[in-house]
Amino acid sequence: MTDPSANVGRPQDFEKVLSGSDTSVASFDVHNKSALEKAQHFLHGNPAMVPLIVLVLSTAIFGVILGSKFFSAFSLTLILQQVAITGIIGAAQTLVILTAGIDLSVGAIMVLSSVVMGQFTFRYGLPAPLSILCGFACGALCGYINGLLVSRMKLPPFIVTLGSWQIILAANFLYSANETIRSQDIAAQALLLQLFGASFRFGGAVLTAGVVAMVLLVAVLWYVLNHTAWGRHVYAVGDDPDAAELSGVGTNKMLLQVYTLSGIICALAGWVLIGRLGSVSPTSGQFANIESITAVVIGGISLFGGRGSILGMIFGALIVGVFQLGLRLVGTDPQWTYLLIGVLIIGAVTVDQWIRKVAG
Repeated sequence: MTDPSANVGRPQDFEKVLSGSDTSVASFDVHNKSALEKAQHFLHGNPAMVPLIVLVLSTAIFGVILGSKFFSAFSLTLILQQVAITGIIGAAQTLVILTAGIDLSVGAIMVLSSVVMGQFTFRYGLPAPLSILCGFACGALCGYINGLLVSRMKLPPFIVTLGSWQIILAANFLYSANETIRSQDIAAQALLLQLFGASFRFGGAVLTAGVVAMVLLVAVLWYVLNHTAWGRHVYAVGDDPDAAELSGVGTNKMLLQVYTLSGIICALAGWVLIGRLGSVSPTSGQFANIESITAVVIGGISLFGGRGSILGMIFGALIVGVFQLGLRLVGTDPQWTYLLIGVLIIGAVTVDQWIRKVAG
């Protein structure tokens, strides 16, 4: 009898396999993806598309309902003016959330930085440029302390920033004695503080320097996050910190840098806030932290870190602005705005969970 195993492992057998002429070798079953699965994969690779689609649809719906009342250059640029501060604060929040953290203190840092800019100018008589630098230093210090507690002491970001939010808010009221520096006083002595409130016309549109600052900031951060090693490290830390550490990324250093940069961006928002209000008020921006998280979540940035686009955050902020202006022009109760935004938040998280299944 012939031994069945006698021919196993012959060189000509391996040649057949390599050449593909041996049809006895099992092949992998190629699964044809359905349209829904293709959409899921596409959205996984382009997380900013979902909020962009929602933004276009909501703008079109309000445009049909309100016509030229909504679809005018002035109305559309008014939305940009309203979301300028949210967009800047949202940029700071985006950096932190991409590292799988969260910063509840962004609004408080913004307000304290603006108060420092105002108080150093009018209480201590410092030149406005130097006072502004002191405001940025204040924001950087607050962010650095948050980053130190998160990266070195390994405390949960939610707990750290919840505590620092309360501390910074209290420090703001104690330091300012709850006093507002009036617009006319600033205009008379330190016009530079109101720089970002300056407006200019572009055709029929009315834009402010604050809107320009937001657009430039987002453009720079988009480039940094997508085309630099530092940006790739931010995503890596949020996606899998252990793997990032093994790959040579200093996760503690990255977290410290991200939280410090977040504080600096919040200080920029504080400067823009002075221009937007025309005054320095310690009671302003109380809901900025919630608004920034709302923009990030609706913008399709995963709260689990490591996935999302800063462009999505801007789309999320604009969606909120479109709903606020559109419903106001329709004449509905303001509570409908909060109801619809709440639905959008839950819907955005649901879609994010569905998209994340691709990775699984």
